Amino acid sequence: MINSTDFRTGLTIEYDGGVWQIVDFQHVKPGKGAAFVRTKIKNVETGAVVERTFNPNEKMPAAHLETHTMQYLYEADDVYTFMNTETFEQTELTREQLGDALNYLMENMEVAVQQFKGRIIGIQLPNSVSLKVVECEPSVKGNTATGATKMAKVETGYEVRVPLFINEGDVLRIDTRTGNYIERA
Repeated sequence: MINSTDFRTGLTIEYDGGVWQIVDFQHVKPGKGAAFVRTKIKNVETGAVVERTFNPNEKMPAAHLETHTMQYLYEADDVYTFMNTETFEQTELTREQLGDALNYLMENMEVAVQQFKGRIIGIQLPNSVSLKVVECEPSVKGNTATGATKMAKVETGYEVRVPLFINEGDVLRIDTRTGNYIERA
């Protein structure tokens, strides 16, 4: 059991029937009344972020997440197959379980799959991925004074805003946390 005064950023807890990760916390001691802990917590399964306050003596169980390295193999009928790199067991996930991760997922990519009590609750991608540009509009000469950008479609179908010098066939590094262009690879 974890006392609410021991909260730290990144800690996972079981709360309200789900698995939550602490995004932000603040110990508050008002001049009048009892102290409390103000938190911003994120539901690991749904991604919803809510603000909650806890009494300092409130206790809740820690959520122990298991993380396994898995390799993405293929997609068939909106079912995505992953293989555990240690046991070679295959696991299937749906489009809903993967969410925005599909924008960056390439065959043979290794990801960290998180499980809670034997149930898969999500995947963690690398912080950045390298993807090839398959479609983008040509650059317009003389449009560089304002730091202009254009849209480019990468091989996964994801569209990202890039600088004007990017062309079809270029390989880009994209931040998987924000979805933004980082640099040409």
